[in-house]
Amino acid sequence: MSTRRIALPGADELFRSTGAAEAPAEADLHPRDLAPVPAPSPLPDRPQPTDSFFGEGPDDHAPAPVAVRRRPRTGERRPTGRERHDEKITVYVSAEELIDLERARLTLRGDHGLAVDRGRIVREALSMVLADLEAKGDQSTLVRRLRGR
Repeated sequence: MSTRRIALPGADELFRSTGAAEAPAEADLHPRDLAPVPAPSPLPDRPQPTDSFFGEGPDDHAPAPVAVRRRPRTGERRPTGRERHDEKITVYVSAEELIDLERARLTLRGDHGLAVDRGRIVREALSMVLADLEAKGDQSTLVRRLRGR
Protein backbone atom coordinates (compact mmCIF):
# COMPACT_ATOMS: atom_id res chain seq x y z
CA MET A 1 0.00 0.00 0.00
CA SER A 2 1.48 3.33 -1.03
CA THR A 3 0.84 6.56 0.80
CA ARG A 4 0.11 9.76 -1.04
CA ARG A 5 1.90 12.84 0.12
CA ILE A 6 0.64 16.30 -0.58
CA ALA A 7 3.23 18.71 -1.93
CA LEU A 8 3.26 21.79 0.27
CA PRO A 9 4.80 25.16 -0.64
CA GLY A 10 8.18 26.00 0.80
CA ALA A 11 8.94 28.78 3.24
CA ASP A 12 10.15 31.08 0.43
CA GLU A 13 6.75 30.82 -1.23
CA LEU A 14 4.80 31.36 2.00
CA PHE A 15 6.88 34.18 3.46
CA ARG A 16 7.56 36.56 0.64
CA SER A 17 8.99 40.02 1.12
CA THR A 18 6.45 42.79 0.70
CA GLY A 19 9.11 45.34 -0.21
CA ALA A 20 9.95 48.59 1.47
CA ALA A 21 7.41 51.38 1.47
CA GLU A 22 8.29 54.65 -0.22
CA ALA A 23 9.97 56.26 2.77
CA PRO A 24 12.52 59.04 2.72
CA ALA A 25 16.10 58.08 3.44
CA GLU A 26 17.15 58.64 7.03
CA ALA A 27 19.63 61.28 5.83
CA ASP A 28 16.71 63.28 4.38
CA LEU A 29 14.92 63.47 7.73
CA HIS A 30 15.26 66.30 10.20
CA PRO A 31 16.61 65.16 13.59
CA ARG A 32 13.29 66.06 15.27
CA ASP A 33 11.58 63.53 12.97
CA LEU A 34 13.63 60.73 14.49
CA ALA A 35 12.85 59.84 18.06
CA PRO A 36 14.42 57.09 20.12
CA VAL A 37 11.94 54.53 21.29
CA PRO A 38 12.80 53.44 24.80
CA ALA A 39 12.59 49.84 25.87
CA PRO A 40 9.37 49.07 27.73
CA SER A 41 9.59 49.77 31.43
CA PRO A 42 9.16 46.80 33.75
CA LEU A 43 5.88 46.33 35.56
CA PRO A 44 6.32 47.27 39.23
CA ASP A 45 4.31 44.38 40.70
CA ARG A 46 6.04 41.56 38.86
CA PRO A 47 9.49 40.14 39.38
CA GLN A 48 11.79 40.57 36.43
CA PRO A 49 12.74 37.40 34.55
CA THR A 50 16.29 36.19 34.71
CA ASP A 51 17.94 33.39 32.87
CA SER A 52 19.64 31.75 35.84
CA PHE A 53 20.94 28.88 33.73
CA PHE A 54 23.26 31.21 31.81
CA GLY A 55 23.60 33.76 34.63
CA GLU A 56 22.12 36.56 32.57
CA GLY A 57 19.88 39.29 33.94
CA PRO A 58 16.99 41.03 32.21
CA ASP A 59 19.15 43.94 30.94
CA ASP A 60 21.64 41.71 29.15
CA HIS A 61 19.34 41.37 26.14
CA ALA A 62 17.47 44.68 26.34
CA PRO A 63 16.70 46.00 22.86
CA ALA A 64 18.49 49.14 21.79
CA PRO A 65 16.33 52.21 21.12
CA VAL A 66 15.07 52.33 17.55
CA ALA A 67 14.70 55.53 15.50
CA VAL A 68 11.09 56.12 14.50
CA ARG A 69 9.99 58.66 11.94
CA ARG A 70 7.48 61.08 13.39
CA ARG A 71 4.93 62.85 11.28
CA PRO A 72 5.46 66.60 11.23
CA ARG A 73 3.15 68.53 13.51
CA THR A 74 0.90 70.59 11.36
CA GLY A 75 -2.58 71.97 11.79
CA GLU A 76 -3.85 69.84 8.93
CA ARG A 77 -3.45 66.13 9.64
CA ARG A 78 -4.39 63.84 6.77
CA PRO A 79 -5.27 60.16 7.07
CA THR A 80 -3.25 57.66 5.09
CA GLY A 81 -6.18 56.68 2.91
CA ARG A 82 -6.14 53.72 0.58
CA GLU A 83 -2.71 52.17 0.74
CA ARG A 84 -1.06 49.10 2.15
CA HIS A 85 -0.55 49.47 5.89
CA ASP A 86 2.19 47.51 7.61
CA GLU A 87 1.29 48.39 11.19
CA LYS A 88 -1.68 46.90 12.99
CA ILE A 89 -3.47 47.33 16.28
CA THR A 90 -6.42 45.47 17.71
CA VAL A 91 -9.28 47.52 19.06
CA TYR A 92 -12.14 45.90 20.91
CA VAL A 93 -15.55 47.47 20.41
CA SER A 94 -19.00 46.63 21.70
CA ALA A 95 -21.56 44.96 19.44
CA GLU A 96 -23.44 48.27 19.31
CA GLU A 97 -20.33 50.21 18.25
CA LEU A 98 -19.60 47.65 15.55
CA ILE A 99 -23.16 47.92 14.24
CA ASP A 100 -22.91 51.73 14.27
CA LEU A 101 -19.65 51.53 12.32
CA GLU A 102 -21.20 49.18 9.78
CA ARG A 103 -24.26 51.46 9.46
CA ALA A 104 -21.93 54.39 8.82
CA ARG A 105 -20.13 52.37 6.12
CA LEU A 106 -23.45 51.49 4.47
CA THR A 107 -24.67 55.10 4.69
CA LEU A 108 -21.47 56.33 3.07
CA ARG A 109 -21.94 53.79 0.29
CA GLY A 110 -25.70 54.15 -0.22
CA ASP A 111 -26.27 57.85 0.35
CA HIS A 112 -22.92 59.31 -0.67
CA GLY A 113 -21.50 56.86 -3.22
CA LEU A 114 -18.34 56.24 -1.17
CA ALA A 115 -17.29 52.59 -1.10
CA VAL A 116 -14.94 52.53 1.90
CA ASP A 117 -14.13 49.84 4.41
CA ARG A 118 -14.41 50.11 8.19
CA GLY A 119 -10.64 50.58 8.55
CA ARG A 120 -10.73 53.63 6.30
CA ILE A 121 -13.56 55.14 8.36
CA VAL A 122 -11.60 54.53 11.56
CA ARG A 123 -8.42 56.08 10.07
CA GLU A 124 -10.39 59.15 8.93
CA ALA A 125 -11.98 59.52 12.37
CA LEU A 126 -8.61 59.07 14.07
CA SER A 127 -7.07 61.71 11.83
CA MET A 128 -9.85 64.17 12.67
CA VAL A 129 -9.58 63.57 16.43
CA LEU A 130 -5.78 63.89 16.45
CA ALA A 131 -5.88 67.10 14.38
CA ASP A 132 -8.44 68.53 16.81
CA LEU A 133 -6.21 67.55 19.76
CA GLU A 134 -3.18 69.22 18.14
CA ALA A 135 -5.10 72.39 17.30
CA LYS A 136 -7.14 72.83 20.49
CA GLY A 137 -5.20 70.93 23.15
CA ASP A 138 -7.08 71.11 26.44
CA GLN A 139 -10.24 72.30 24.68
CA SER A 140 -10.24 69.44 22.14
CA THR A 141 -13.19 67.11 21.86
CA LEU A 142 -11.03 64.14 22.85
CA VAL A 143 -9.76 65.73 26.08
CA ARG A 144 -13.24 66.90 27.05
CA ARG A 145 -14.81 63.49 26.39
CA LEU A 146 -12.08 61.60 28.24
CA ARG A 147 -12.51 63.93 31.20
CA GLY A 148 -16.26 63.26 31.14
CA ARG A 149 -17.36 66.77 30.12
